[in-house]
Amino acid sequence: MTSKEKYELWRKNVSDKEVAAQLDAMKGNDKAIENAFYKDLEFGTGGLRGELGAGTNCLNVYTIRKVTQGIADCMKHYGYKKAAISHDSRINSDVFAAEVARVFAANGIKAYLTKELMPTPYLSFITRHYGADIGVMITASHNPAKYNGYKVYGSDGCQLTDARANEMIGYIEKVDPFAVKVAALSESVKEGKIEYVSDDVTELYLAEVKKRSVGSADGLKVAYSPLNGTGYKLVPEMLKRIGVAALDIVKEQGYPDGRFTTCSYPNPEKAEALKLGLELAKAKDSDILIATDPDADRMGIAVKHGGGYTLMTGNEVGVLLTDFLFSRRKENGTLPKNPVLVKTIVSTALAVKVAEEYGAEIYNVLTGFKYIGDVIGKLEAKGEADRFVLGFEESYGYLSGSYVRDKDAVVASMLTAEMTAYYKGKGKTLVDRINEIYEKYGYYEHRLCSYEYAGAEGNAKMKELLAALRAHLPSEIGGVKVVDTIDYLTQKKFDLPKSNVLSFTLENGCSLIVRPSGTEPLIKVYYTAAKTREENKKLFESMQSYADSVLKA
Repeated sequence: MTSKEKYELWRKNVSDKEVAAQLDAMKGNDKAIENAFYKDLEFGTGGLRGELGAGTNCLNVYTIRKVTQGIADCMKHYGYKKAAISHDSRINSDVFAAEVARVFAANGIKAYLTKELMPTPYLSFITRHYGADIGVMITASHNPAKYNGYKVYGSDGCQLTDARANEMIGYIEKVDPFAVKVAALSESVKEGKIEYVSDDVTELYLAEVKKRSVGSADGLKVAYSPLNGTGYKLVPEMLKRIGVAALDIVKEQGYPDGRFTTCSYPNPEKAEALKLGLELAKAKDSDILIATDPDADRMGIAVKHGGGYTLMTGNEVGVLLTDFLFSRRKENGTLPKNPVLVKTIVSTALAVKVAEEYGAEIYNVLTGFKYIGDVIGKLEAKGEADRFVLGFEESYGYLSGSYVRDKDAVVASMLTAEMTAYYKGKGKTLVDRINEIYEKYGYYEHRLCSYEYAGAEGNAKMKELLAALRAHLPSEIGGVKVVDTIDYLTQKKFDLPKSNVLSFTLENGCSLIVRPSGTEPLIKVYYTAAKTREENKKLFESMQSYADSVLKA
């Protein structure tokens, strides 16, 4: 069926007023129709994600129902009976979460639904707490306001593996979105088919986070921004519980707002998203600015240092947390024998050097926190979950503890505040500490560059460029010999699932990794250099010049 035929089918069957109006607005616009209908949304490293709007390639009540019915059919095949559901602050997130619950209820599946928006790690927690077979989180994480998404979790509280997601896709593809039955919300609640998550469960979650504390934040002054997202309640509560002396919250970003009017890209990785937070931190003379993304699974920071504020990268925070947790737990006598550090292949190797000093076992996994969660699950199966000390990815995601199986900005905020207070007590900042680590191990520096390929044409171009790169693998990059190439689609060196990732290590120790995003129309390139600051700058320019030559559309 062509995109235009799908469009006409939708016009004939849609009854939802919002979606109908969006379809009417597309009339006569062939490009808009093509982009909205050229494919169905696909599972990636973060589940389903797409633009809000009408069409098979967008998020709307019909695609939400279709996906949920497919999941319900798969669940019934295995005799699964329970699902947990939550949502973030995005446009229609609450509507979509209710739709998910209504579809599950209509299929005889008990749905545990949060009463209000909650962080993504909280969804992981309630999935495990209720013994749910499936968890669903309506979120598009840190993407701009026009996006929303649908993350699916297994009973272990971990995002689905590719194999399980692909199995569900088989069921989803068979569903007619206009034939899905939905139960009435109020009646389903009265009948016990849908149950709202109680406040007691939230307290249990906070208690589990607190167990990961390795000190206190007594006397610390913190500026905080939830970036209009789900961290607005739980992060401040946790910071207060560890003794933060002064907590100032960015007023304009302090409450949920899916329009994200103060920053077009509510991502704590981006300096522009932290602009208001930095202004508040300066005005209040805060020791640190902490910001969490809209679904509160990522955390970014800026540290008061040398008369100003220094933004720290995800890799730097990962190294600092590795250093802090391993050293403090050794001092406290709580570091397990054979401790475990887990990081993604695109995250800094500097953390490995730090952790190895404590006899740590290191796991390098594919991009996506579900692979870190999978390692925790395997440790748990052997009765060794306590060996897990930290998991992190360079994209500002961190987890300590096995109570959830996804990155958690609540625990990351707590530990970062404690770490800041600890070094403040020694007359140091986190910038001082990372510089000490660089002095000891070398100046590891990283860059990330993204190439965008929007719409149907862009999607085809992205596949074409990656295929061409594989067909003509470089023997040198920027005039430097490539000494090791790993294609994660075909490699057998590591015990990892197949993944559309290419890694190149150069003779001078530099490296670059190329991978398409699983959730956005992007090819991402990760660069690493470990010379001096001046040398690194030239090396990055050389590597990016190569990437531009093969990946620019």
